[in-house]
Amino acid sequence: MSSSPRLRSLNIDNINPYVKEAKYAVRGELAARAEKYRARLAKGYPPSPPEETLPFDKVIAANIGNPQQLDQKPITFFRQVLSILEYPGLLENEDALKSAFGYKDDVIVRAKWLLDEVRSVGAYSVSQGVPGIRESVAKFIERRDGYPADPAQVFLSAGASSGVNTLMHIICSKPETGILVPIPQYPLYTATLSLLNARCVPYYLDEGKAWSTDMGAIRDALKKAKSDGTDVRAIVVINPGNPTGASLAAEDVRSVLEFAAEEKLVVLGDEVYQTNVFKGKFNSFKKGLRDLQKEVPGKYNNIELASLHSISKGMVGECGHRGGYFELIGFDPEVAAEIIKYVSISLCAPVIGQCLVEMMVNPPKEGEPSYPLYKQEYDSIFHGLQERATALYNAFSQMEGVSCEEPQGSMYLFPTITIPKKGIEQGKKEGRSPDEFYASRLLDATGVCVVPGSGFGQKPGTLHFRTTFLAPGTEWVGRITKFHEKFMDEFRD
Repeated sequence: MSSSPRLRSLNIDNINPYVKEAKYAVRGELAARAEKYRARLAKGYPPSPPEETLPFDKVIAANIGNPQQLDQKPITFFRQVLSILEYPGLLENEDALKSAFGYKDDVIVRAKWLLDEVRSVGAYSVSQGVPGIRESVAKFIERRDGYPADPAQVFLSAGASSGVNTLMHIICSKPETGILVPIPQYPLYTATLSLLNARCVPYYLDEGKAWSTDMGAIRDALKKAKSDGTDVRAIVVINPGNPTGASLAAEDVRSVLEFAAEEKLVVLGDEVYQTNVFKGKFNSFKKGLRDLQKEVPGKYNNIELASLHSISKGMVGECGHRGGYFELIGFDPEVAAEIIKYVSISLCAPVIGQCLVEMMVNPPKEGEPSYPLYKQEYDSIFHGLQERATALYNAFSQMEGVSCEEPQGSMYLFPTITIPKKGIEQGKKEGRSPDEFYASRLLDATGVCVVPGSGFGQKPGTLHFRTTFLAPGTEWVGRITKFHEKFMDEFRD
């Protein structure tokens, strides 16, 4: 309890306890320290006294999937359209846009169409999202999966995180409500469950099988939760995985759906990394469900699936514009109506983000004027990510006591690390878990900020960290390998 006299209405002891309980390691203490280092470097390098000289000249924010902060260039077509949406007066001189600034005819056509749909990006839209944009999303889903999609079941959101928040508020009706969450997982899920005073039901992914789902582990987790009095209502699957980078095979998707039908669970398919697939192909839960329904008519008709996508990841990387969508399949119409009411409380998702969703799902097509540059930019980003992922993987493969699965997708690697006993003991003296101690030392020595595996959850007795491979170049990879060698020598048993 705080010993300070009560000077204000709020203090740390009387605010919402579930807010205090929630944890979000991606933007935790190490990320805050990295920002302090960045601010110090911005004052000049080397720093002026009395500040100590840092042993690096640049901070690498490998802790968060924030592509454009790490110099991923925006897609030209998207930004040209956005410029007109933000300032429609540019259309008063289309010739100048074309001759002086290189705007193509399809940029102007798309901007005019979107302006007809939204009227102004400074105005609210209907709460579920602009109808014409939801139609574009439905057409995209149909092209991707080969099955029809209903625009009335598409909800535009302020990024996928907002969609997750909406769905969890609908699902979590009491403290005993539980949701099966993969471990390791993106901490959005556990943090949101904490805020809702609901229960996380963890199920471990199988690191020995490239972080795939393990149906035995899922069933065991459900059985234990039920025995503890938990009312398990849903299962979360992140595909491709965060933080693992794993891309699920079609058979794994099918197994989860069959399990959900058997146990009457809502499936929350987090599919925001669906274009970040380097190995194999992306298998959507929507297609998996429709395939099952086609093969066994009637048996799977009542599965409830909510699949989510976002403009923040992939080759789009427009995190700051906050755009995404989720599609409902198999939900009771009365429940869907309550979801509409819930999103109405926040009025609507950012309209500029909704417009970016439309361009993500309906980019320039072959034969259109903007297509050659769009294809060049898209492919360049994709191959750059793949090259850096491979460089990191190769580096980890050569580091003592480190093992890592081959990169399959998303924007992350999640290597296993073995820390010598002396390092573990030193971490305890500093009040840190072993993986936190390692990540802290890494940041202080190199300026590379990663997230300890404990921030995502990990099997007892294992240690990991998550790193993005978004930062340009590979010089910073060398910083990690040099640090690791010195760390192991310093704490070798």
